[in-house]
Amino acid sequence: MIARSWLFAPGDSEKKMVRAAAGPADVAILDLEDAVAEEAKPAARTMVADFLAARPEADRARLWVRINPLDGPHALADLAVVIPARPGGVMLPKANGRADAERLDHYLSALEVSAGIDRATTKVIVLVTETAAAMFTTGSYVGAPRVVAMTWGAEDLADAVGAAGNRGPDGSYGFTYELARSLCLLGAAAAGVAPVDTIHGDFRDLDGLRARAEKVRRDGFQGMLAIHPAQVDVINTAFTPTTAELAAAQEIVDLFAANAGAGTIGHRGVMLDRPHLARARAVLAAGGRG
Repeated sequence: MIARSWLFAPGDSEKKMVRAAAGPADVAILDLEDAVAEEAKPAARTMVADFLAARPEADRARLWVRINPLDGPHALADLAVVIPARPGGVMLPKANGRADAERLDHYLSALEVSAGIDRATTKVIVLVTETAAAMFTTGSYVGAPRVVAMTWGAEDLADAVGAAGNRGPDGSYGFTYELARSLCLLGAAAAGVAPVDTIHGDFRDLDGLRARAEKVRRDGFQGMLAIHPAQVDVINTAFTPTTAELAAAQEIVDLFAANAGAGTIGHRGVMLDRPHLARARAVLAAGGRG
């Protein structure tokens, strides 16, 4: 799954859901968890379901829902109300490993059948580092049903370990949170799904967002979470290959095609091998040429 920007919108605000759905985000996540107060959750899930049902069916593929955690009192009610409205996918927060993804798959399968929806239509992105236990299971999602992307979170992890904060004096994440980020990336690579970086909390700091998005793309992430519509264009641009990158990638692909069977090829003073070809093909895919 190729999606650069994943924009949260509170599930109890129709205005913000409309804005997210109408904007350029690749995926709009209608949030029933952190953005909604405890007492407002029943009304919010109905609002989200009504919002989805009112959208053209073709639009719903990019409208996902973040449900509440599976081990809490709201997740099943969230799913029972919103799945008949056919969201494109579900974000699973505070997952502790593959067993949670499998449990969610069972719930979704039953609800899809009940609603007359083809089984496995609803995809899943998993938040994989929000609890201490989850840090030890990021590599467990290989072959997990429905999972197409993995992302991580730093704020809930800080709460889980009793930290006073998750950043150093210079604003960079501490070791534990950079570890969480790396484990998410490695877990997603092992599972063959899209790694998605976490939010940039200061939505006014677009220069900082741009620098971070460009860095994590170089590291291997394929997209990023957003908390404000102003962040979306910056993220989309950062995760879209430039004309020069596409041209260079196409040159490598063409070179290997012209030298079928070659394991290594000298090019512009550099020895290219099959990993270079794989990366070039990934760039072309991200640019819509794969």
